[in-house]
Amino acid sequence: MTRRHTYPEAAAELRVEESWLRRHIKRLPHSKKGRVVTFSDEDLTRIDAMFHHEPEQGPPLRAVGAHPLADLKPLPSRRAASA
Repeated sequence: MTRRHTYPEAAAELRVEESWLRRHIKRLPHSKKGRVVTFSDEDLTRIDAMFHHEPEQGPPLRAVGAHPLADLKPLPSRRAASA
């Protein structure tokens, strides 16, 4: 038999506020029998996937605590260029 989660159980599983689930219920997969709303394990997996984000491609990340100017390289000397 499929496990059915109540609002508080689903919120705890997804690590969100119960009020967030209630506000977004029209966009989220769920089951409703009369006034009783439940979420299956599959519903919770689909909700999690709906809000999953992959990082954008960008410059490589710096090490934690690295100085923000550590990657800068000095410009060539003007004296060497004018000679």
